Amino acid sequence: MRKINKISFIPSYLTISNSDFISKIDGLYSLMEDCKLCPRRCGIKRLKGEKGLCGAADKLKIGSINLHFGEEPPISGKTGSGTIFFSGCSLKCKFCQNYPISRYCAGNFYDTAELADGIIKLQEKGAVNINLVTSMHYMPFVAESIFLAKKRGLKIPIVYNSSGYEEGRLLNLLNGIIDIYLPDIKYSDNKYALRYSGVAGYVETNRKALKIMYEQVKGLKINMNGIAVSGLLIRHLVLPGGISGYADSFKFIAEELGRDVPVSLMSQYFPAYKAQYDHKLNRKITEREYSAAVKELIDKNLTGFFQNDTDINDIDIDVIEAV
Repeated sequence: MRKINKISFIPSYLTISNSDFISKIDGLYSLMEDCKLCPRRCGIKRLKGEKGLCGAADKLKIGSINLHFGEEPPISGKTGSGTIFFSGCSLKCKFCQNYPISRYCAGNFYDTAELADGIIKLQEKGAVNINLVTSMHYMPFVAESIFLAKKRGLKIPIVYNSSGYEEGRLLNLLNGIIDIYLPDIKYSDNKYALRYSGVAGYVETNRKALKIMYEQVKGLKINMNGIAVSGLLIRHLVLPGGISGYADSFKFIAEELGRDVPVSLMSQYFPAYKAQYDHKLNRKITEREYSAAVKELIDKNLTGFFQNDTDINDIDIDVIEAV
């Protein structure tokens, strides 16, 4: 992998004043009143207990809080990423591998103080970051919890791990709270986004969001221990039959963002949830399909991570066969 800046680090949330932090929290709660936290803008009165299209209402619900060692090397490190899986999701992906949490909203309810306690415990266990997985629809609660944890000595980076389907106003409020953005770039064709994730206009919304993220944090930066401390790292899951449209997505990253943004090219697709009933999705990807995506990434002069943690620049391009 191309060398990434190695720097000393102070989390962004430690550099903003308490008054500014509270103002951001208030702004997030304001977006939640007639809910506009996500681009669906369903207008549900979440704070009065109504349930949005994401499956969330007025209570914070979490599927799990644990150390996770299976993320990209600079995200997991050697001691694990402090990963928090939030229940519900604004997308309706037919192939979601976490569908018990995302679609059926499995999990337990927490208040903000309890989540802050969980965050501090993750830090005490050696987590190299706090990894918020699909947290968008709970961000008023989550930001408040981070604020409470900050007052208790939180000092590790905050990772915003998302589908990439994000509301610009929410992202603007997260500026100064989030250190690392870890979004997906799922599709380059809206018809597939609608068919397989149940959302219109994903491509334009996603690309606008990625530009906002990049403007806030720029390319990925790691410290002297090889741990990511700030910046943007984009994930792309290769789907069967080229459905994900990786070529156009890589072109966008290279031309509209920058080659300092690594791509995590994921190969772990399998037909989970409703994908097993769809003739285009009901199989794993082939080695040949994945190799073609790798070659496309290299051809765009991008770098990043393979699913098996292999450095893209260690691959012998001559042995990669395009579809």
